Order: sequence, then C-alpha cells, then structure tokens
Amino acid sequence: MPLTANHKPLKSHYDVVLIGGGIMSATLGTLLHELDPTLNIVIFERLGRFARESSAAWNNAGTGHSAFCELNYTPEKEDGTIDISKAEQIAEQFEISKQFWSYLISKNYIDKPTEFINSCPHMSLVFGKDDVEFLRKRHEKMTQSHLFKEMEFTTDHDQLREWIPLIMSKRKETEILAATKMDLGTDVNFGTLTRKMGRFLAEDSNVDVYLYHDVKDIDPNADGTWEVEVKNRLHGHKHHLTADFVFIGAGGYALPLLDSSDIPESEGYGGFPVSGQWLVTHNPDLIAKHQAKVYTLATVDAPPMSVPHLDLRIIDGKKALLFGPFAGFSTKFLKEGSYLDLPESINLKNIRSLFGAWWHNLPLTQYLVRQVAMTKDQRIQHLREFVKDAKEEDWELKIAGQRVQIIKKNEQEGGKLEFGTEVVVNENGTIASLLGASPGASTGAFAMLQVLEKCFPDKVAKDWKDKLQEIIPTYGQSLAENPELTKRIRNYTKEKLNLDY
Repeated sequence: MPLTANHKPLKSHYDVVLIGGGIMSATLGTLLHELDPTLNIVIFERLGRFARESSAAWNNAGTGHSAFCELNYTPEKEDGTIDISKAEQIAEQFEISKQFWSYLISKNYIDKPTEFINSCPHMSLVFGKDDVEFLRKRHEKMTQSHLFKEMEFTTDHDQLREWIPLIMSKRKETEILAATKMDLGTDVNFGTLTRKMGRFLAEDSNVDVYLYHDVKDIDPNADGTWEVEVKNRLHGHKHHLTADFVFIGAGGYALPLLDSSDIPESEGYGGFPVSGQWLVTHNPDLIAKHQAKVYTLATVDAPPMSVPHLDLRIIDGKKALLFGPFAGFSTKFLKEGSYLDLPESINLKNIRSLFGAWWHNLPLTQYLVRQVAMTKDQRIQHLREFVKDAKEEDWELKIAGQRVQIIKKNEQEGGKLEFGTEVVVNENGTIASLLGASPGASTGAFAMLQVLEKCFPDKVAKDWKDKLQEIIPTYGQSLAENPELTKRIRNYTKEKLNLDY
C-alpha cells in the first residue's frame, strides 16, 4: 500500500529534519527513532513516493555491494601484490546493513525479506592471459581473509559452463578466461526496502513524513539551530521551520542544499552528473541460463562505476537480466530534476575545483561523449562480448538513475573527481550530508552510523551504546579480525533474511 501525503500541519520546530525519501534518510530516521523515540523527527520528500530516484530498483544494479565481484576494489600494486583492504572494509559494511535489516525484521517493523533481498552468486570474469593471472592472484589473496574464504576460482570451461551457461554458449575451447564465484552474494531491491521502512516511519512511529515537499534553503541561526524553507509542491505554499539537526540525503540535490547552508566544510565541493542506461531482457529462456551477477574489468579510461556486468535482477518477484551500465550525460542532478541543476551549482567557491577536475579527466570526458553517441546496435555489440549470440530483439534499453560524482578541492590539481560515498559534517555536528555514489545504498547503515558518531558522539558513547549493539550485534568490532564472529553473524542474517546460499 503506497504512502499518502501527510495532511497534518507542519510544526514550527523539529529536533531532526531529514531531507529526501531515499534509503539514507529512511535508515537514519529509523535508527534515530529507535535510539530515542521522544525525538521530534520529520522527513521531507519532494516526489509522491519514497525511493523514486537513486534508491529505485531500476536506477541501480541492485548489487548488495560486498566486494565479492567488484574488481576495482582490489587494485594490483606496483610490486604485483593485490591490495584487498578496501574490499574487506566494504564487505564488513554490507554485513552491517544486513544486521540492521535483520533487526527490523525481528521487530516486525518490516516483513517479507524475499521482497527486497535474495541470494544471488557474485562472480568476477576476465579474458586473456594477463587478466586471468591477475584474477588468480586476487583469489589467492582474498581467500586468505575469512571474509572471502568461500570464494571459488576456475579456468575450466566445463565448470564455467555450469556456472554461467549463457555467457559460455558458442565460446571456443581455446579461449582463455577465468572466473571467481561467491554464493554468499545477494540481489537487493533498495526501492522496496526503502518503502517498507518509510511505511513503518509514517504509520507506526511518531516520525512525520511529508511527500511532495521540497526543501529549498537551509540557513544558520545565531543560536546554532537551522532555518529550513520548505515548499509544498502541490499547493505552492512555503513554510519556514527551525531544526536542531539537519540531514541532507537528497541524492543529487544534496550538493546545492549543502552549499546553501554556508558551512565552511562545503567549500570547494562540486558535482559532475552522470546518467546510465541498461540493456534489459525479460526472456525466460535467457534468464534460466544466467543466475548470477557477473562483473568484469573496466575498459581503459572508463570510470569505476562503468564496469561492465551482466546481472540477474529480481524485482517485484519477477526475474530479468540487466547488462551495462552505459554512461549517459544530463545536466540534471536528479532524474526528475532540472536541466539548470549543473549550471546553477557553479559558484566562486567551487569553480576552480570543477575546472581542475575537468582538465585532469579529459579522457573521461571523451569516454562519456563516445558512450552518449552509441546506438542500440553498438550497445548490443558490447553485450556480445558477454553473450555471443545476443539478439537485438530480446533486449530493450532502460534509463537508469542520475548520479552526481563528487568533485573535491585538491591543491595539486585544483579539483579531483571522487567515485566513493562521503559524509560531510559541520564542526559542531548539527548538519550532515551524504555525497557520492557507489557503493552507496549497500553500505547505507554504515554511513548513517558514521553520521550518528560524528553528530551525536556523547549519545553514541553513553546513552545509545547498548541499543546500537542490540541493533548491530557486531557494532564496534572488526569482522576481518574475528572469524568466529563473522560465521555467527552471517548465520544470523541468513536466517532472518531468508537467504538460501
């Protein structure tokens, strides 16, 4: 049942204002309400439904990013060794998300986990002698960590035909390729998950939820609070309220809202919008031959977010295959944004960062131009590197969500393009914003714990400590250093989330 617009009059003051109805605000709102049910919390979403932008199912790949298959998380160093430190961090962060969702299930705040998470093997696939050797070294290094010890590796064509029959069809026996496989992988519908959390907040908690409400401006008050200007998009009415704490989880619109707050920490940040497109098939014969998410290496000059992959998706109980992403470009910061978003975001504080990032990423610009100019036939040719006999009539083009990549001030280059997820907080912890993209939603619970730690440090250390450990049993502990804890917590989340690996 969809959420309906809140008809209660807005209050003049809130303890907490959360901007955006995506996975991040829903997660932070649920955590804060659980830690202190007396907090006066409000969520503003500019559209008529939660999770219509980056959290929507078709606007991302649905990969529960756990570093099982994403090769850019395990770079090869100059001495030839593989660095798995980032992979371990991301694997741990996704385990935190799974624990948070398991807690919500156990409290009956949300239900039916198979509607938003399902087991789906995560695989890495490479072609050619050099890349096969890289994958072999990566597998050897990763399986030394108990976080990845179940990872399988093979170069055997018979084994590969068993794992990925669609990709192996029509391949020559002489072709050199290799793959790794982790059965612990998942497919996640972050849209459904977010709406389940949003429904709990709107209907079963004292959190106020306002749809069709657009936050237009955030200004500091002399007493340390914030004045927030909100516009009702249905009636055009504007409302001003004060807040002790503001979280900006507005996807691409986080950047201009953060800039409007005038905090020193926002200076120098710019944004570069990138859209994406997928080739999608609903053909049951093809789907039956591909029951995994398979990632390969990015091409030269391609950004990490453009790593080609062929994925099983399970959305609203229906299976599909998705291939891509193909990069697109729009000056919008949100899919349902304005074409003026990019030009209006440029100001004296970030123009040097923007120009520096552009100048030092000219190959990326050229890559985007080539991608935007591609025809469907050219995209199908790329797909045929994975699926040899792919037929154009089986695949349709689907527009994915908008992402705004962070551009940060950098002394050497003027500005540097970042591809991660970053939490920006002011000095006294009264305003926080989430910027960036991948791994994004998958590590949302970890990111929101960072917000709590930076903005409510005393509460986290004392009043909220026990409750946080109830919600996240491994909170404050390292899974990478504790094999027994890892095994125990994975068994717990497997049971609660009905995973079947």
